[in-house]
Amino acid sequence: MRKYSLIFIPLLLWGCEKTYDGVIDVTQNEYQVTSVAGIKDTVDLKIPGDSILTVRVIFASGSQLNSVYFDIYSSDNQKLNTSPVTLVPLANNIYQNSFELRREYPIGNYTVRIFVVGTNGNTNQVAVNSFFFNNGQDNVAPLIQNTVIEPDTVVVTKPTVIFISVEAADSNGSNDISQVYFVVYRPNLTTNGNKLNLLDNGNPANGDITAGDGIFSLLIQVDENNDKGTYRFEFRAKDRTGALSNIINHSVLIQ
Repeated sequence: MRKYSLIFIPLLLWGCEKTYDGVIDVTQNEYQVTSVAGIKDTVDLKIPGDSILTVRVIFASGSQLNSVYFDIYSSDNQKLNTSPVTLVPLANNIYQNSFELRREYPIGNYTVRIFVVGTNGNTNQVAVNSFFFNNGQDNVAPLIQNTVIEPDTVVVTKPTVIFISVEAADSNGSNDISQVYFVVYRPNLTTNGNKLNLLDNGNPANGDITAGDGIFSLLIQVDENNDKGTYRFEFRAKDRTGALSNIINHSVLIQ
């Protein structure tokens, strides 16, 4: 039986061009952003030539600045560029550069954040927007296995902690898994339908030991107020496209 110290109770691509509507800070003393154009709502690597993200920022005439750059974040909130992607002057008051999106990047919603460094050295975020990225791989639903509930029989005389875990994998990559959860059915077979999320973050507060190892965990607590009888725990996982995994059921007896 495990011991726990804490308890957790439960963007721009040419082709379908439009004005960038994510401008958030258009005017400074030295410069004014007039537009960031060319965003596509979806980037799909199944479409030839659709892997290059080209960001263009247009400033008002007379604007003065040191540099413009962007950072790009994937669907799991990881920054893809190791250093700022600096936009280079294309023409008067127009700056542009590109970033290649690769098949190994996860499917999902991506965010582009654009910054300007003024002549005074101050940096301001001037625009932010998102697009959906399809890495071109045929999507496969996730798979769950090896559920663990310790203990699976509880004689409740005082509040008792139950450790729960399940392994989840996805052939499209672990980053494609968006949710691993279970739903509890009471002894009378009713449920409130709430999905309790298991986490793979290495945080002992929810019972997880190692982050990113594919084992998703949670600690819950039961006490004498819980109905007596056999509870059914229904486990499932979901990926970023909404595809659902197989279902695993596990029973817990509360006496």
